[in-house]
Amino acid sequence: MLLKRRVFVLFIIFLTSVSALWAGDTAVFVDLGFSSDGRTYMFGQYGVLSTSLRPWADLYIVDVVTNSFVQNGKVSFTENIPIKAGQDGSGILHRLVSNNSSLTNQYGINFQNQGLPLYISRNERPSSYGEKIDFRDFLSGKSYIAQLIPTITGSGQNVRSQFYINLDVSSPNGQFRTYKVGTPNFVRQGIAQYNIKRVMIDANGNSVIFVIETMHVTDNGYDIRYMVEAVRL
Repeated sequence: MLLKRRVFVLFIIFLTSVSALWAGDTAVFVDLGFSSDGRTYMFGQYGVLSTSLRPWADLYIVDVVTNSFVQNGKVSFTENIPIKAGQDGSGILHRLVSNNSSLTNQYGINFQNQGLPLYISRNERPSSYGEKIDFRDFLSGKSYIAQLIPTITGSGQNVRSQFYINLDVSSPNGQFRTYKVGTPNFVRQGIAQYNIKRVMIDANGNSVIFVIETMHVTDNGYDIRYMVEAVRL
């Protein structure tokens, strides 16, 4: 009985330490689809602020060719009052999408034209520096190797970071191409870690989207947010 009690206490300590490490709020990523030609991509994220319990959401439209936001392609909103028990904040994202239907129409976003999955990470721990992932598009027969290269300086609230992705693409006909995906010289304040959580491709097989999990330093740990990096093959 004493042994069981000790194991139980150690288990509680372990859970407490893990909770302390990841304390903060975690966003939910939402794939909202491509335009018919795959040159424009829309995604969103939503969550609840851990400090105030206020729901929030972000909406983004990306030009895949330039790997940048389209004009007026970033919309955010945070509710003034806390959520009620059982709610998750997704209603705020629905509101953003509804209120910005003109943007959706302007860039030809089709909500049913979502990304086809090439890779989904099942690793809950942060990836190691320069870790490579490999995956394949079984429709085209292309094989991919991706390596996220981060640069982290400082620590705590003073951390600054930047990254890019090396992408090697091999085609069945023997053709081989290398891409540098991202903005390697763009420095982000307060982000301590980047992880590739998902890779998708449009139905035409020309636009690849990397979904990147970012860890933002807070007073109590980390907030989890998402961004994307896009490349036109």
